[in-house]
Amino acid sequence: MLFGTIVGSLADKQGRKRACITYCISYILSCITKHSPEYRILMIGRILGGIATSLLFSAFESWLVAEHNKRGFDPQWLSITFSKAIFLGNGLVAIVSGLFANLLAENLGFGPVAPFDAAACFLAIGMAIIMSSWSENYGDTSESKDLMAQFKVAAKAIASDEKIALLGAIQSLFEGSMYTFVFLWTPALSPNEEDIPHGFIFATFMLSSMLGSSIASRLLARKLKVEGYMQIVFSISAVTLVLPVVTNFLVPPSSVKGGSISFGGCLQLLGFCTFEACVGIFWPSIMKMRSQYIPEEARSTIMNFFRIPLNLFVCVVLYNVNAFPITVMFGMCSIFLFMAVILQRRLMVVSDLHKSSTKAQEMIGEDEPLNP
Repeated sequence: MLFGTIVGSLADKQGRKRACITYCISYILSCITKHSPEYRILMIGRILGGIATSLLFSAFESWLVAEHNKRGFDPQWLSITFSKAIFLGNGLVAIVSGLFANLLAENLGFGPVAPFDAAACFLAIGMAIIMSSWSENYGDTSESKDLMAQFKVAAKAIASDEKIALLGAIQSLFEGSMYTFVFLWTPALSPNEEDIPHGFIFATFMLSSMLGSSIASRLLARKLKVEGYMQIVFSISAVTLVLPVVTNFLVPPSSVKGGSISFGGCLQLLGFCTFEACVGIFWPSIMKMRSQYIPEEARSTIMNFFRIPLNLFVCVVLYNVNAFPITVMFGMCSIFLFMAVILQRRLMVVSDLHKSSTKAQEMIGEDEPLNP
């Protein structure tokens, strides 16, 4: 939240390609620190990892959107690219990476740091591709604006445009619930230390996410209004995360330690897979909306602004994770997702009003030369 926001926001001024290269370097260095048993070195690695994560979630998308528009490609192609990125990257590659990491660490006996070494190698390959084949693009290229001025421009854009503010709130509510789910699904499925196949379940989640991204690509290809169908997606997500609360009341928990996954756990697992499918739909859809609503000159800065409340929320949740029952945490996430439904509805209304107003102004502009 602290370091990543600052460095990630420099992408608009210093160049998105340069920021992507910085991501590769930062994460390679973060991977190298895993070899040290020193807490200070590991902490530096986490700072580098935080910087890299902010760049990953802003600089690459900003570069893609700017380059896509600069080359005059069909705007609809962006939706296809986003869907394929989630399907192949967040889904298929994640599964293969997990299997490869397990092969290195367990089967070949290279130890727990080996996957980080492998990641550093792939990052170096990615950096070489970026340096050799990408062109540079920028946001605001004016000479006078420093970092603080960029933050002011981004804050002004969020404050003055309700659509951007709503989009940021929706993103924070959904991603905050998603990251909380990442930490809570294991204890939710094994409250009595049941022996659950974590790797298999994770792979199932990734397959569900791939299915979701495939559904999103079809929805976007049919040019359905993103603001419309995302209300349904958020509603389904809210229902799936309230399942642990419902099953806790309806299905009596087992008092036997160990054993296999319970009937209530199976119901929750089905709900969690549905939630992951919603996550798969969410990513390309939110990317599509960001490409529509966020101004080009401060794209990376605004996207990193969105991550500040998200990171704060996750920090607060993790710090208090043992203070409340899991059912309370899931109930809170479900409430946040219902709030996202309301905000998404508002975003659709505001967007439609803006489009109709713009269309009316264009019609007036076309009629003016005809008037005496």
